[in-house]
Amino acid sequence: MDYQMLYHKLFNACTNAISALEQQNFGQARALLITAQQEAEECYISQETPTEAEP
Repeated sequence: MDYQMLYHKLFNACTNAISALEQQNFGQARALLITAQQEAEECYISQETPTEAEP
C-alpha cells in the first residue's frame, strides 16, 4: 500500500479546502474534501489484497 500517495492526495485536498474556506466558499471546500476522501478510499480498497479466512 502506498500510504505516501494517499497522504499527499488528502493533504493537497485539505490545502485546497482551506483556500476555499478563506474565500468563504464552503460548498467548494466540502466538495473538495468529500471527493478526496472518496478517491483515497477507492485507492485503498483497490490496492488492498483480500486475506483468506483461517480454518
